[in-house]
Amino acid sequence: MLENPSDDAHFAARFGQAAPRYSKDIMTTANQTRRRVAVYCGSADGTNSAFRAEATALGKAIAAAGLGLVYGGANIGLMGAVADAALASGAEVTGVLPEVLAGKEIAHTGLTALEMVPTMHERKARMAVLADAFLVLPGGYGTLDELMEAVTWAQLGMHTKPCILINTAGYWNGLLAFLDSTVEAGFLKSENRQLLLVAGSAIDAIEMVTGK
Repeated sequence: MLENPSDDAHFAARFGQAAPRYSKDIMTTANQTRRRVAVYCGSADGTNSAFRAEATALGKAIAAAGLGLVYGGANIGLMGAVADAALASGAEVTGVLPEVLAGKEIAHTGLTALEMVPTMHERKARMAVLADAFLVLPGGYGTLDELMEAVTWAQLGMHTKPCILINTAGYWNGLLAFLDSTVEAGFLKSENRQLLLVAGSAIDAIEMVTGK
């Protein structure tokens, strides 16, 4: 169940009628209580067992902090691991799955709520409305796409929600080095580079979200 009735009203307006692509509902003030975190991650487990272990630890940490999880709605890979761990620990888990993936038998059937949306773009927009922070585990193209859109929205002032990379086993070192090079090359301002935060573990990431 969604905690904020305005979320449903916004969603109905968004997909039932013509509406702006981005809503002011994406905005979160710096002092607002965090209720849910979005987790972006791979639909595979990866080659290092530490990746799945960290996803499981993150699901448990989300529940322990009294937060809800918003994620892509799949039952496979790191996505399934974080969702299963959060559910097993008593957290509310909302999945958002594009219709294009609905027939591929990857939808998680045990979630608190599973929402179907028409497109991948609308999946990202819906997750942004529901979540108060964005956490990123290892993943591929899709994970990078979600991460970069979220941090770009922050750069544009469309939200003030924390964007946090969980750098399991140094997985994101290459990306972080590249982003540093974009500052040196003059394509990214140093203050905007700081919008992407880095946590060494799932526990550290949740502490960054909650301030505890």
